Formats: sequence, structure tokens, C-alpha cells
Amino acid sequence: MFKNLVSAVKFWSTLIVLVVIFTSAQAQSYYNVTKYGAKNDSSKLATVAIKKAIDAASKAGGGTVYFPAGKYLTGAIHLKSNITIFIDAGAELHFSDNFDDYLPMVESRYEGVDVKSFSPFFYAYKAENISIIGRGLIDGHGKKWWDFVEGYKEGQARSKWQYEFDKLNKDIVLPDDPKQMKRGFLRPPFIQTMFCKNVLIDGITIRNSPFWTVNPEFSENVKIHAVTINNPHSPNTDGINPESCKNVHISDCHISVGDDCITIKSGKDEPGRRMAIPAENYVITNCTMLSGHGGVVIGSEMSGDVRKITISNCVFDGTDRGIRIKTARGRGGIVEEIRVSNIIMKDIKQQAIVLDMQYAKTNVQPVSDRTPKFRNIHFSNITGQVNQAAYLNGLEEMPIENITFNDINMEAKTGFDISFSNRIEFHNVQVNTELGPSLKASRVNNLVVDGLKTYTPHNNAAVIDLKNVSDLFLYNSFPISGTANYLRLSGAGTKNISLGNNNFRNARVGVKKEKDVFESIDYVSGDKGQ
Repeated sequence: MFKNLVSAVKFWSTLIVLVVIFTSAQAQSYYNVTKYGAKNDSSKLATVAIKKAIDAASKAGGGTVYFPAGKYLTGAIHLKSNITIFIDAGAELHFSDNFDDYLPMVESRYEGVDVKSFSPFFYAYKAENISIIGRGLIDGHGKKWWDFVEGYKEGQARSKWQYEFDKLNKDIVLPDDPKQMKRGFLRPPFIQTMFCKNVLIDGITIRNSPFWTVNPEFSENVKIHAVTINNPHSPNTDGINPESCKNVHISDCHISVGDDCITIKSGKDEPGRRMAIPAENYVITNCTMLSGHGGVVIGSEMSGDVRKITISNCVFDGTDRGIRIKTARGRGGIVEEIRVSNIIMKDIKQQAIVLDMQYAKTNVQPVSDRTPKFRNIHFSNITGQVNQAAYLNGLEEMPIENITFNDINMEAKTGFDISFSNRIEFHNVQVNTELGPSLKASRVNNLVVDGLKTYTPHNNAAVIDLKNVSDLFLYNSFPISGTANYLRLSGAGTKNISLGNNNFRNARVGVKKEKDVFESIDYVSGDKGQ
């Protein structure tokens, strides 16, 4: 009796396991593209075969479209909900450089402007639960696209693609500078998801993108993990550009490209303000960036707002800039609640940190919805070997506001240069410059400097050089032996200066006040060597 019971339990347990395995296998059905006519020797365009595999998977409720090892030649691939593209190790997808393979034109976004244009290479519109995964390679063969743009001459005969663009975009909202839109030849992004939810891009290697490489738009819950992107010196071939998205996680990626490595955007000028969809809740971590104009960049297309962004545990080695936040009059939008921490920078050719509100030079304007804002941005635990430590340049009518620097160590040709800013704080910052001051500021209000130091003082420059700065509190300063002048104050707008707990004995001149500073200095507690 007992043996029969045990046998029955074993039978039913085995049956249940088999049912679970069978059900799981059915739920995760694979659709091998070679069984739908794709050739893995790149001898034939596989676009139709891939579409058939995707349609079959979609009809079944979802599944994995599988690319085994080999080389595939294809045009645009359009994803549907519940589809995983699995590019296995040894598999290579080579995208055609025939522009006709990216027609018909589709709803897209180009540099923050909503248009109908060439289909992105991988494209999804209002889809859910989509993935592009695997250890394989996708190659965009972008040179023909780059050559068309770089060889374009104003006034040349319009192509059939430009005429099609004109026909489809008669009523688009134009940015302040409509030149690009009126040209009407817009290269497609490599991967673009529009209005999608639950997007995963994992493990693949991407190279030779025609334009921006990974470009989620208006999408929610996006994860980009362990992706390698290699683009040569080429126009606008940014790495990862999530624009107007919500809940984005970028991690463990390796990026070397022809433009910015990672860029956060939210639309440009009036088109961006009209859509009014912010970029928010982004986490960028554990990434390495090599060649590129910037490591992580926000803007300049940020008209729909950018907020709640964390950037941490990254290495920038050889990029032109490290962290760059940029905008201009006319953009509008707010960039706020940004935290950058635990970053190592090496061989940065220009600035480690940039906050520039005059990316395009314009004249002072009345404050309106066209006026951008930068505020509540915080940097900590950053080490760098750079050309310039930082450049902060606000607007006269809208200064940068509430920026902090904590535990920063920079070896730089030149130091911090700050203008048109309010509520700026330095805590435990070391900047060793080859030339000039470690900190130079002009038209700054409410400046706190706590323990700023340098081990490379210069006879012809103060360590800290302030002009027309009001409400300064400088404390815990201990200049090293050989310092000629630690603090220099100039400008009739310099006022409300307070110093405390400083030891200037090692400086020949602790504080130098020029004749155009009319207010006296308030020594709030026992400064020495003054």
C-alpha cells in the first residue's frame, strides 16, 4: 500500500514537472530566422524572412526570434509586443546601406523634433515587452549615410528621399533653427523605440551606426545593460540617447563613439515644449567611456525638462569632456535634481565638468517659457586628469543655481571658471593647476568655499580669484608654503565677504583686496597670518 502511494506521488510529480517544462517551452518558443528563409551567409537580403519570423511569434502571443551563428544582411526590422530578438554568439546582423531599405518613412524623432523619416534600423512603435539580446554583433555600415550628409551642399538637387520627406512633413513644428528640417535628409537612429514600455537591450555589440545608436523615445522602463558600442570618428554617432523617457537604467556598458557617449534629452525648442515629456528617473552606473565628445551629456535638447538623474561609478578615459550639461536661450525647460558621484576621468581634452547655458551665443532676453534653468546639481568623489576642471556659465537673466562640489581631486591645466551663478559650494576640493587660479568666479552670489586647496600655487595668480562676487563665506583654508596670494577680490559688486578659521601664514598675501572693492571684509573667527 505504502509503495503504491510513493509510486503514485512520483508519477504525479514527474507529470507536473513535464507539464511545467512543456508550458515554459511553449511560452518561450524560438523562431529561427533561417527556417523562414534567412540566409546566414549574407548572400540574400533577409528583411522579409525576419519579418515573417516576427509575425509568427507575434501571432502566437510572443516569442524569441533567433539568429544562430552566421552573417545576415537586412533592412529595417520592426519589433512588436512580446518579441525578443536573440542574436547569438557568432551571429552578425549587417544592415544594408541602400537607403530604400528603410522606406516607408515612419513616425520618428530627430534631434528633439517629431517627424516622419527613414525607418530606424531596429524600430518599435507603441510596443511592450521587447528585447534585443545576445552576444552577437550588429553593424550599421553607416559610412554611406555619413558621406551623404558631410558631402551635402546647399542648393543641390533634391533627392527622391527629400521629396518624400517634404510630402510627409508639411505641418511639423519647427525648432528655432529649421535648417536641418528644411534640408529634409535625416539619417535614422540605429535602435529607436517610440512610446514603448518594458524595453531591454542586453549584451550585444553595436558598430558603425548611421546616426544616434540606441535612442529610446517617450518610453518607460528601459534597461540597457552590458552593451558595447564602437563607432569611428563620424558625425552625430552618439552612443546611448534616451530622450523623454521615464525609469531608465543604463549599466555595465562600454562606449567609444564619434559624438557623445551617453546623452539625456527631452526635445528641442517649441517642438519639445509642446510635447512636454521630461526625461526623468535615470540611473547610469558602472560604464566606461573612451572616445567621444562627452562622457555623459544632458542637452542641449532639454526643452521638456530633465530631472532625477544619478550618474555613478563610471570611468571616462579620453573623452573631450566628462560631464556636460548644455542649453541655450530659446530651449526653455529645466534641468534639476542631478547627482554625479564616484567618477574617474583621465586625459579629458577639455573640461571635466561643464554647465553651459550659452551653448549657442545669444543676447539677453526677458524671462519666458523660452528661458532654460539649471538648478540642484551635485558632484562628489571625482578624480580627474583634465585640461580644465570645470566651466559654469549661466545666463544673466537666469543664473545657474544650487550647485555643490564635494571631495573633488583634479590635476588640471586650468581650474574652475564660474560666472552668472547663485548658491555654489565647494567642500574638500583640491585643484592642482598648471596655469592660473584653482577657482575663478565672476557674477556669483552666495558662494561657500570650505577647505579648497592646491599643491601647485603660482606667483602670478591667486589660488582663488573672485570678481563681483557677493555673500562669500570662505573657511578652513590652509595654503601650502610658497603660496604667493591665496584669495584675490576685485570688482565694485564684491560685498558681504566673510572669512573664518583660515590659516594664511604660508601665503605671502592671504587676502588681496583691490581698490575697486569698497566694502570691508568680515573676519568671523580667528584667521591667522592675515
